[in-house]
Amino acid sequence: MTSQATETVPDSPPEGPSDSPPPYRWRWAALAVILVAEVMDLLDTTIVGVASPAIHRQFGGSDSQIQWISAAYTLAFAVLLVTGARLGDIYGRKRLFVVGAAGFALSSLLCATATGPGMLIGARGVQGAFGALLIPQGLGLIRGMFPPKEMGAAFGLFGPVLGLSSVLGPTLGGYLTSADWFGTGWRMIFLINLPLGLAAAALALRFLPANDRTRSATATRLDPLGVLLISASVLLLVYPLVQGRELGWPLWTYLSMAAALPVLWLFVLHQRRVLRAGGSPLVEPSLFAKRAFTGALATGLVFFAAMSGLMLVFTLYLQLGLGWTPLHSGLTMIPFSLGIVAGAVLSGAVLGPKYGRRVLHAGLAVAVLGALALWASIAGRSAGVTSWGLAPAVLVTGFGLGLIMAPFFDIALAGVDEPEVGSASGVLNAVQQLGGSVGVAVFGTTFFGWAASDGFQPATGRTLGLAAAALAVAFAVAFLLPRQARPEGAH
Repeated sequence: MTSQATETVPDSPPEGPSDSPPPYRWRWAALAVILVAEVMDLLDTTIVGVASPAIHRQFGGSDSQIQWISAAYTLAFAVLLVTGARLGDIYGRKRLFVVGAAGFALSSLLCATATGPGMLIGARGVQGAFGALLIPQGLGLIRGMFPPKEMGAAFGLFGPVLGLSSVLGPTLGGYLTSADWFGTGWRMIFLINLPLGLAAAALALRFLPANDRTRSATATRLDPLGVLLISASVLLLVYPLVQGRELGWPLWTYLSMAAALPVLWLFVLHQRRVLRAGGSPLVEPSLFAKRAFTGALATGLVFFAAMSGLMLVFTLYLQLGLGWTPLHSGLTMIPFSLGIVAGAVLSGAVLGPKYGRRVLHAGLAVAVLGALALWASIAGRSAGVTSWGLAPAVLVTGFGLGLIMAPFFDIALAGVDEPEVGSASGVLNAVQQLGGSVGVAVFGTTFFGWAASDGFQPATGRTLGLAAAALAVAFAVAFLLPRQARPEGAH
């Protein structure tokens, strides 16, 4: 066990067990710093979609490069998320938080100064990698700083703060792109991260506790082969999905996607071997033997893919199909974000604890109806589409998605044992990000394929129908999930 005496501050929580350990003095200030990082990550996920057409107009390039601007971030984030959490266990969560926040800010500057689509996509991947170092540290820090009686209040602040961020993301992205501050145009959506990230890093040095390593002998080793295998599996699946259409779907794209599953199975076998050897696997292998958890992974993958793909395609339709400005498109998305917030608050505070899995099914049913209503709102119309005309369907779709998002993780975690909760949480969050990448790849590819042959309006309608079908599949698979959430919430 490595000593951290030189890093420990007087206000840090004690390491040893105690009947009544004093709470960390600066815990609420530290929580504010963690929330700033969460907001920065969420803004960067939602803000870019609105600006993508403007980036494409300046740089040119292929349709797949629009998809990669979003997918590169979520893909790197998903692949490295579990690894980032483990690195926090090994080297200290405060240290990884500071490195992640500073790296996120500097990689945002790299995005803002990109001279072409290739550089921007690469910088987005670096940004996602630093996000994967930054975001996982928050959960462990909160658990270490807050006493049990305050834990619910601490986690309760995430809902309204992140909900507000989801409302502001598309609108802020549209505004910053259209405002063209100092002639920066779309680059300002990345420059805004510079003061946020550097402030988060500086405040983290002041307020986060230092003695935050996991005191476990097996947690002091990383599993590089496991990281390589899971990364290869994800890339084998996502890369051909994004590039396949423009390349004419050569044989290697199908072989690559087919190889993703056996490589994933090799990862599972390797994790079992590491566990038998007394090591610390990236993921608890026992999770994959639980039907409820694997059902949750399938549900989450399809749901988050449908959600991300729907948002991307609808935003592209507003700008490329209707010719609206980024600001106009961002304002049109406000009912969507408001619906998500309303649905999440209602299901998280009232419906989820009482009705459990039935809330997920209700949300999926409402989201299917919303996607079909969006399709009906634009069907057969090459003109006459207005923001007010779209608002009811946009609001209903967002509300349905919000009903699902709040209780999903707690219900999914009800199917695992207590020692597996930490590993299961990391896998579920990684699947959320992976679902976003797959959704951008699948829905973006089909949208651009149909748009090239039939135009944007028919392509949008068909892709919305595809999203509704995917949500219906998630509805069916969700029956595998536990009926109720974990007692007292799993956070």
